[in-house]
Amino acid sequence: MPELLPPLRPIPVKDRLSVLYVEKGNLDVLDGAFVVVDINGVRTHIPVGGVACLMLEPGTRVSHAACALAARVGTLLVWVGEAGVRLYSSGQPGGARADRLLYQAKLALDPDLRLKVVRKMYEMRFGEKPPERRSVEQLRGIEGARVREMYKRIARKYGVEWKARDYDPEKWDASDIPNRCLSAATSCLYGVTESAVLAAGYAPAVGFIHTGKPLSFVYDVADVYKFDTVVPVAFRVAARQQHNVEQAVRVGCRDVFRQTQLLERIIPGIEEMLSAGEIAPPDPSNDQVLPAFEDPKPLGDAGHRG
Repeated sequence: MPELLPPLRPIPVKDRLSVLYVEKGNLDVLDGAFVVVDINGVRTHIPVGGVACLMLEPGTRVSHAACALAARVGTLLVWVGEAGVRLYSSGQPGGARADRLLYQAKLALDPDLRLKVVRKMYEMRFGEKPPERRSVEQLRGIEGARVREMYKRIARKYGVEWKARDYDPEKWDASDIPNRCLSAATSCLYGVTESAVLAAGYAPAVGFIHTGKPLSFVYDVADVYKFDTVVPVAFRVAARQQHNVEQAVRVGCRDVFRQTQLLERIIPGIEEMLSAGEIAPPDPSNDQVLPAFEDPKPLGDAGHRG
Protein backbone atom coordinates (compact mmCIF):
# COMPACT_ATOMS: atom_id res chain seq x y z
CA MET A 1 0.00 0.00 0.00
CA PRO A 2 1.57 3.35 -1.00
CA GLU A 3 2.36 5.91 1.69
CA LEU A 4 -0.29 8.62 1.91
CA LEU A 5 2.01 11.16 3.54
CA PRO A 6 5.65 12.01 2.84
CA PRO A 7 8.26 11.13 5.49
CA LEU A 8 8.77 13.70 8.20
CA ARG A 9 11.90 15.81 7.95
CA PRO A 10 13.42 18.60 10.08
CA ILE A 11 12.28 22.12 9.31
CA PRO A 12 15.18 24.06 7.73
CA VAL A 13 16.79 26.50 10.19
CA LYS A 14 15.89 29.50 8.01
CA ASP A 15 12.15 28.72 8.39
CA ARG A 16 12.18 28.40 12.19
CA LEU A 17 11.33 30.72 15.04
CA SER A 18 14.74 32.08 16.02
CA VAL A 19 14.84 31.89 19.81
CA LEU A 20 12.49 31.12 22.71
CA TYR A 21 13.21 31.68 26.42
CA VAL A 22 12.03 29.27 29.13
CA GLU A 23 12.22 29.87 32.88
CA LYS A 24 10.84 28.35 36.09
CA GLY A 25 9.44 25.13 34.70
CA ASN A 26 10.18 21.52 33.86
CA LEU A 27 10.76 20.64 30.22
CA ASP A 28 9.48 17.18 29.41
CA VAL A 29 7.81 15.08 26.75
CA LEU A 30 4.21 14.23 27.67
CA ASP A 31 1.84 12.38 25.36
CA GLY A 32 4.41 12.73 22.59
CA ALA A 33 4.53 16.54 22.86
CA PHE A 34 7.29 18.84 24.09
CA VAL A 35 5.90 20.76 27.07
CA VAL A 36 6.88 23.05 29.92
CA VAL A 37 5.18 22.17 33.21
CA ASP A 38 5.10 24.94 35.82
CA ILE A 39 4.85 24.63 39.61
CA ASN A 40 1.05 24.45 39.41
CA GLY A 41 1.11 21.62 36.88
CA VAL A 42 0.03 23.82 33.96
CA ARG A 43 1.33 22.51 30.64
CA THR A 44 2.55 24.85 27.93
CA HIS A 45 3.19 23.13 24.61
CA ILE A 46 6.23 24.19 22.56
CA PRO A 47 6.53 23.28 18.86
CA VAL A 48 10.16 22.38 19.44
CA GLY A 49 10.75 21.28 15.83
CA GLY A 50 9.95 24.80 14.68
CA VAL A 51 12.35 26.57 17.06
CA ALA A 52 16.05 27.05 16.27
CA CYS A 53 17.19 27.69 19.84
CA LEU A 54 15.68 27.29 23.31
CA MET A 55 17.25 29.51 25.98
CA LEU A 56 16.95 27.85 29.39
CA GLU A 57 17.10 30.30 32.29
CA PRO A 58 17.52 29.57 36.03
CA GLY A 59 14.65 27.59 37.48
CA THR A 60 14.42 25.30 34.46
CA ARG A 61 14.83 21.52 34.59
CA VAL A 62 15.07 19.32 31.50
CA SER A 63 14.26 15.63 31.26
CA HIS A 64 16.27 13.09 29.31
CA ALA A 65 13.32 12.61 26.94
CA ALA A 66 13.16 16.35 26.24
CA CYS A 67 16.89 16.54 25.44
CA ALA A 68 16.60 13.52 23.14
CA LEU A 69 13.62 15.01 21.30
CA ALA A 70 15.36 18.37 20.89
CA ALA A 71 18.39 16.61 19.42
CA ARG A 72 16.25 14.59 17.01
CA VAL A 73 14.49 17.64 15.62
CA GLY A 74 17.62 19.78 15.58
CA THR A 75 16.77 22.36 18.25
CA LEU A 76 19.71 23.82 20.17
CA LEU A 77 19.35 23.89 23.97
CA VAL A 78 21.33 26.69 25.60
CA TRP A 79 21.65 27.09 29.36
CA VAL A 80 21.91 30.80 30.21
CA GLY A 81 21.92 33.00 33.28
CA GLU A 82 19.08 35.23 34.37
CA ALA A 83 18.10 37.61 31.57
CA GLY A 84 20.44 35.67 29.31
CA VAL A 85 23.53 37.59 30.42
CA ARG A 86 25.68 34.47 30.64
CA LEU A 87 25.92 31.37 28.49
CA TYR A 88 26.89 28.34 30.55
CA SER A 89 26.48 25.38 28.24
CA SER A 90 24.77 24.17 25.10
CA GLY A 91 23.78 21.01 23.31
CA GLN A 92 24.68 20.23 19.73
CA PRO A 93 21.82 19.57 17.28
CA GLY A 94 22.80 16.82 14.92
CA GLY A 95 26.59 16.66 15.07
CA ALA A 96 29.27 18.53 13.17
CA ARG A 97 30.52 17.50 9.75
CA ALA A 98 34.14 16.40 9.50
CA ASP A 99 34.62 17.98 6.06
CA ARG A 100 33.37 21.36 7.31
CA LEU A 101 35.52 21.13 10.44
CA LEU A 102 38.66 20.32 8.43
CA TYR A 103 37.91 23.19 6.06
CA GLN A 104 37.39 25.64 8.92
CA ALA A 105 40.49 24.43 10.78
CA LYS A 106 42.71 24.69 7.67
CA LEU A 107 41.61 28.28 7.12
CA ALA A 108 42.16 29.18 10.78
CA LEU A 109 45.60 27.55 11.10
CA ASP A 110 47.19 29.06 7.99
CA PRO A 111 48.14 32.71 8.75
CA ASP A 112 47.64 33.87 5.15
CA LEU A 113 44.26 32.15 4.78
CA ARG A 114 43.12 33.36 8.17
CA LEU A 115 43.95 36.95 7.23
CA LYS A 116 41.87 36.65 4.05
CA VAL A 117 38.86 35.45 6.06
CA VAL A 118 39.31 38.21 8.65
CA ARG A 119 39.45 40.83 5.90
CA LYS A 120 36.22 39.46 4.43
CA MET A 121 34.52 39.59 7.82
CA TYR A 122 35.66 43.19 8.18
CA GLU A 123 34.30 44.04 4.72
CA MET A 124 30.93 42.41 5.40
CA ARG A 125 30.63 44.16 8.74
CA PHE A 126 31.58 47.70 7.73
CA GLY A 127 30.65 47.69 4.05
CA GLU A 128 34.13 48.52 2.83
CA LYS A 129 37.45 46.75 2.41
CA PRO A 130 39.95 47.18 5.24
CA PRO A 131 43.32 48.89 4.74
CA GLU A 132 45.93 46.84 2.90
CA ARG A 133 49.04 45.32 4.48
CA ARG A 134 47.54 45.01 7.97
CA SER A 135 47.90 42.02 10.27
CA VAL A 136 45.01 40.36 12.10
CA GLU A 137 46.06 42.13 15.30
CA GLN A 138 46.12 45.51 13.54
CA LEU A 139 42.71 44.88 11.97
CA ARG A 140 41.39 43.93 15.38
CA GLY A 141 42.56 47.29 16.74
CA ILE A 142 40.98 49.17 13.83
CA GLU A 143 37.76 47.24 14.36
CA GLY A 144 37.70 48.09 18.06
CA ALA A 145 38.04 51.80 17.36
CA ARG A 146 35.25 51.73 14.78
CA VAL A 147 32.97 49.75 17.07
CA ARG A 148 33.40 52.25 19.90
CA GLU A 149 32.51 55.06 17.53
CA MET A 150 29.45 53.17 16.26
CA TYR A 151 28.21 52.72 19.82
CA LYS A 152 28.51 56.48 20.38
CA ARG A 153 26.76 57.29 17.11
CA ILE A 154 23.79 54.98 17.73
CA ALA A 155 23.49 56.19 21.33
CA ARG A 156 23.27 59.79 20.08
CA LYS A 157 20.63 58.78 17.54
CA TYR A 158 18.35 57.46 20.29
CA GLY A 159 19.24 60.12 22.85
CA VAL A 160 20.96 57.72 25.24
CA GLU A 161 23.76 58.81 27.56
CA TRP A 162 26.66 56.51 26.70
CA LYS A 163 29.98 56.13 28.50
CA ALA A 164 31.56 52.84 27.44
CA ARG A 165 30.85 49.14 27.00
CA ASP A 166 31.42 48.06 30.57
CA TYR A 167 29.46 45.82 32.91
CA ASP A 168 30.03 43.23 35.65
CA PRO A 169 27.88 40.08 35.42
CA GLU A 170 28.37 39.60 39.16
CA LYS A 171 26.80 43.02 39.83
CA TRP A 172 24.16 43.01 37.15
CA ASP A 173 21.71 45.37 38.83
CA ALA A 174 24.48 47.90 39.37
CA SER A 175 25.21 48.12 35.64
CA ASP A 176 23.79 51.07 33.74
CA ILE A 177 20.68 50.54 31.61
CA PRO A 178 22.38 50.78 28.17
CA ASN A 179 24.94 48.11 29.07
CA ARG A 180 22.24 45.83 30.47
CA CYS A 181 20.24 46.22 27.27
CA LEU A 182 23.28 45.51 25.09
CA SER A 183 24.17 42.40 27.10
CA ALA A 184 20.65 41.03 26.83
CA ALA A 185 20.57 41.81 23.10
CA THR A 186 23.91 40.20 22.30
CA SER A 187 22.97 37.07 24.26
CA CYS A 188 19.96 36.66 21.95
CA LEU A 189 22.18 37.11 18.91
CA TYR A 190 24.81 34.67 20.16
CA GLY A 191 22.22 31.95 20.79
CA VAL A 192 20.75 32.26 17.31
CA THR A 193 24.20 32.43 15.71
CA GLU A 194 25.45 29.39 17.58
CA SER A 195 22.45 27.36 16.46
CA ALA A 196 23.19 28.31 12.85
CA VAL A 197 26.92 27.54 13.19
CA LEU A 198 26.19 24.10 14.62
CA ALA A 199 23.45 23.42 12.11
CA ALA A 200 25.85 24.14 9.26
CA GLY A 201 28.40 21.71 10.69
CA TYR A 202 31.11 24.11 11.91
CA ALA A 203 32.91 24.38 15.26
CA PRO A 204 31.94 27.31 17.53
CA ALA A 205 35.40 27.38 19.13
CA VAL A 206 37.52 27.71 15.95
CA GLY A 207 37.53 31.46 15.42
CA PHE A 208 39.43 33.89 13.22
CA ILE A 209 39.20 37.31 14.89
CA HIS A 210 38.28 35.94 18.32
CA THR A 211 40.40 33.03 19.56
CA GLY A 212 40.78 30.91 22.66
CA LYS A 213 37.13 30.91 23.69
CA PRO A 214 34.47 28.19 23.41
CA LEU A 215 32.36 30.48 21.17
CA SER A 216 35.08 32.32 19.24
CA PHE A 217 33.58 31.61 15.81
CA VAL A 218 30.10 32.48 17.08
CA TYR A 219 31.40 35.89 18.15
CA ASP A 220 33.10 36.35 14.76
CA VAL A 221 29.92 35.63 12.85
CA ALA A 222 27.56 37.47 15.21
CA ASP A 223 29.65 40.64 15.04
CA VAL A 224 29.01 40.86 11.30
CA TYR A 225 25.27 41.29 11.97
CA LYS A 226 25.30 42.96 15.40
CA PHE A 227 24.97 46.60 14.40
CA ASP A 228 22.31 45.88 11.79
CA THR A 229 20.10 43.97 14.20
CA VAL A 230 20.39 43.96 18.00
CA VAL A 231 22.40 47.08 18.89
CA PRO A 232 19.73 49.53 17.65
CA VAL A 233 17.13 47.49 19.55
CA ALA A 234 19.17 47.75 22.76
CA PHE A 235 19.57 51.53 22.55
CA ARG A 236 15.94 52.05 21.56
CA VAL A 237 14.79 50.16 24.67
CA ALA A 238 17.36 51.96 26.85
CA ALA A 239 16.00 55.31 25.67
CA ARG A 240 12.53 54.43 26.95
CA GLN A 241 13.78 53.47 30.44
CA GLN A 242 11.25 50.65 30.76
CA HIS A 243 10.81 48.68 33.97
CA ASN A 244 11.88 45.29 32.62
CA VAL A 245 14.41 46.25 29.96
CA GLU A 246 15.70 42.72 29.44
CA GLN A 247 12.28 41.41 28.46
CA ALA A 248 11.69 44.38 26.18
CA VAL A 249 15.04 43.74 24.49
CA ARG A 250 14.18 40.09 23.90
CA VAL A 251 10.89 40.98 22.27
CA GLY A 252 12.60 43.59 20.13
CA CYS A 253 15.32 41.15 19.08
CA ARG A 254 12.74 38.52 18.20
CA ASP A 255 10.97 41.00 15.96
CA VAL A 256 14.13 42.25 14.26
CA PHE A 257 15.31 38.68 13.62
CA ARG A 258 12.07 38.09 11.73
CA GLN A 259 12.13 41.41 9.89
CA THR A 260 15.73 41.02 8.73
CA GLN A 261 15.36 37.26 8.03
CA LEU A 262 18.53 36.76 10.05
CA LEU A 263 18.43 32.97 10.24
CA GLU A 264 18.07 32.80 6.48
CA ARG A 265 21.18 34.95 6.07
CA ILE A 266 23.64 33.53 8.60
CA ILE A 267 24.60 30.21 6.98
CA PRO A 268 25.11 31.69 3.48
CA GLY A 269 27.04 34.47 5.21
CA ILE A 270 29.36 31.94 6.85
CA GLU A 271 30.02 30.33 3.47
CA GLU A 272 30.83 33.75 2.00
CA MET A 273 33.25 34.56 4.83
CA LEU A 274 35.13 31.28 4.54
CA SER A 275 35.21 31.30 0.74
CA ALA A 276 37.47 34.35 0.96
CA GLY A 277 40.28 31.90 1.77
CA GLU A 278 40.05 30.76 -1.85
CA ILE A 279 40.60 27.08 -1.12
CA ALA A 280 38.27 24.22 -1.97
CA PRO A 281 36.59 22.41 0.93
CA PRO A 282 37.65 18.75 1.29
CA ASP A 283 35.42 16.12 -0.25
CA PRO A 284 32.92 14.76 2.27
CA SER A 285 33.36 11.21 3.49
CA ASN A 286 30.88 8.57 2.41
CA ASP A 287 30.33 7.77 6.08
CA GLN A 288 29.89 11.35 7.28
CA VAL A 289 27.17 12.48 9.66
CA LEU A 290 24.70 14.59 7.71
CA PRO A 291 24.06 18.22 8.70
CA ALA A 292 21.42 18.87 11.29
CA PHE A 293 19.17 20.77 8.89
CA GLU A 294 18.73 19.52 5.38
CA ASP A 295 16.71 21.40 2.79
CA PRO A 296 15.87 18.81 0.13
CA LYS A 297 13.97 19.46 -3.06
CA PRO A 298 10.40 20.62 -2.24
CA LEU A 299 7.59 18.15 -2.67
CA GLY A 300 5.42 20.47 -4.77
CA ASP A 301 5.99 22.72 -7.72
CA ALA A 302 6.83 26.44 -7.72
CA GLY A 303 3.27 27.32 -6.72
CA HIS A 304 3.45 25.36 -3.47
CA ARG A 305 5.00 26.40 -0.18
CA GLY A 306 8.13 24.40 0.62
